[in-house]
Amino acid sequence: MFQLRIYTLRSPEALRRYATVHWARHLATFEAFGVTTHGVWTERSGDANRLAALIGYPPGADPDRLARHIMASPEFAADMAGFDVDDIVDVETTLLDPTPFSSIQ
Repeated sequence: MFQLRIYTLRSPEALRRYATVHWARHLATFEAFGVTTHGVWTERSGDANRLAALIGYPPGADPDRLARHIMASPEFAADMAGFDVDDIVDVETTLLDPTPFSSIQ
């Protein structure tokens, strides 16, 4: 199962920091919990301040439960050290199932 996560940040600077420092740190943390990061993008429109990530959960995982477990971990806290979480003004999540012809399964 996949999840598209879209984060809206307060400012271009917050987006830059979150994307290049803190979300980059999540890659190893997520991997340690069995979550695969398939890609991370920033939106190109000038005033959007959004980051999108496509992640994959292990078979049988409960995405909400696993996300809460990861976010409560010391590894995740270390990932976010030095970032003001109030700079994340919104997070949208959408669970996705691949079609049979999808290049990512």
